[in-house]
Amino acid sequence: MTTTSPSHHPSRRRVLAGTAGAGAATALALTAVAQPTATAADLPLLGTYDVVVVGSGAAGMTAALTAAKQGLSCVVVEKAPTFGGSAARSGAGIWIPNNPVILAAGVPDTPAKAAAYLAAVVGPDVPADRQHAFLAHGPAMLSFVMANSPLRFRWMEGYSDYYPELPGGLPNGRSIEPDQLDGNVLGPELAHLNPPYLPVPAGMVVFSADYKWLALAAVNAKGVAVAAECLARGTKAAVLGQKPLTMGQSLAAGLRAGLRSAGVPVWLNTPLTELYVEGGAVTGAVVTRDGGAPALVRARRGVIVGSGGFEHNAAMRDRYQRQPIGTDWTVGAKENTGDGIQAGERIGAALHLMDDAWWGPAIPLPDQPYFCLAERTLPGGLLVNAAGTRFVNEAGPYSDVVHTMYDVNDTDPAIPSWLIVDQNYRNRYLFKDVAPTLPFPDTWYDSGAVHKAWTLDALATSIGVPAAALRTTVDRFNSLARQGKDADFRRGDSAYDHYYTDPSVLPNSCLAPLWLPPYHAFRIVPGDLGTKGGLLTDARARVLREDGSVIRGLYAAGNASAAVMGHSYAGAGSTIGPAMTFGYIAARDVAGVL
Repeated sequence: MTTTSPSHHPSRRRVLAGTAGAGAATALALTAVAQPTATAADLPLLGTYDVVVVGSGAAGMTAALTAAKQGLSCVVVEKAPTFGGSAARSGAGIWIPNNPVILAAGVPDTPAKAAAYLAAVVGPDVPADRQHAFLAHGPAMLSFVMANSPLRFRWMEGYSDYYPELPGGLPNGRSIEPDQLDGNVLGPELAHLNPPYLPVPAGMVVFSADYKWLALAAVNAKGVAVAAECLARGTKAAVLGQKPLTMGQSLAAGLRAGLRSAGVPVWLNTPLTELYVEGGAVTGAVVTRDGGAPALVRARRGVIVGSGGFEHNAAMRDRYQRQPIGTDWTVGAKENTGDGIQAGERIGAALHLMDDAWWGPAIPLPDQPYFCLAERTLPGGLLVNAAGTRFVNEAGPYSDVVHTMYDVNDTDPAIPSWLIVDQNYRNRYLFKDVAPTLPFPDTWYDSGAVHKAWTLDALATSIGVPAAALRTTVDRFNSLARQGKDADFRRGDSAYDHYYTDPSVLPNSCLAPLWLPPYHAFRIVPGDLGTKGGLLTDARARVLREDGSVIRGLYAAGNASAAVMGHSYAGAGSTIGPAMTFGYIAARDVAGVL
């Protein structure tokens, strides 16, 4: 039986893999340090700044904005032809306890509650001073961003912390998201914004918090009202000649607008190739701009690496992470191939949490993976493994579901797993962007991502699981659903489990029996929003060596650094909230005002 509590004890396999990875990393770093490096005389100089920021995601742009407002000259170098990175693609939830937005909304948060909760979630994986730094500087970071950019934020009311039963957890949530932003503030620069992972329906303005209701629009009055409100926002924006942006599009565009106002250049098509070291300190970045030859950008005070994770680097994933793993299962920005992490490793930086990612169950659709949130939580569906049996609380935090998939896979194969639903479910709920009752695209079936059959036995045959086991599993699940109590996996015991559910289903909004053919099965693999391991940093975002010493002049934030969340996930926005906060901390430390 699984529980909704975060795991603080990595498996023996994970520990061994991490140890081997650390040894290999040390060997590679020593080799890199021993090799001759280019000198300034060998490289053309592209410019000299106080601070060079690598990456234009949430971490990098927050760092650059902070540095600029401290009076430092700054440049952002970005590998992609667009700015915004994975943040621009995301729903842009932001988890920062005690921030001014939630306090103004009356959320009963306190520093003591937040500290107790984060410590309970993260456990010993992350030093207490790093946890404290995040909690202490997060609210100030958000106030700073609002004072120095057009960004404003909304509380995602009701989006529970992921473990609200733990000390300090809040069932009504701490997460916020960007408010609507008019893309016209960016002028022609808007054309360089990285597009969203899932486009908003044409003519509508949709916030992340709206999706839970849009999924229910066919069966819920509030769902209908929210859909009408989304359409009204879109109509108003069109009348006013606005280019409305929400979620990650709003966040990235707002930060970029702040950089424009602060006079910070952002060089697109400029990947990092090496960190430049002089006298034992990082004093610049070697880049290739617009496909040209390597050149040097000097940094008088420091380089801040915010270049994202390594989710699209197959060799790194094979080296550090559990199998099976695939670069085609992630929704992270395609340019995230670990460049900043590898550059830091080559000059002796320690790495941490490389085995982990911001996991979530995903359906490998033919065009791109679909990160499955509401669909696996709504009543009338269950997850089964290759044996045709349940193995996890389907409505639990998405990272926990994938951790469980990996934990059991060696002995009880669960990769892929299968999400089983019936036609009653399909008649009631939006699935991705396919409205209730409507057929799925033929390509979904042709790719093997989706199967349909008129009996459970036929469905079992189609997906290759034992028919008798699947029938027994569904019968058991239906019995529990009618009782409203999941005695096997506790689905619905946590307030978090009920966020993406149907409040009209009683006595447990997470649970409903499967009874109406045809039945549908969706292939589920370990997807992710990005990797969460990277350069090991201290409470000031300074990059550390294996012996704990500081690499002078080198800072890291976001998915290029080891996550302050450790192996867990405190709430919606546990990626972006810390990324922005440690970008802010890094820039203030560079400026000497931390």
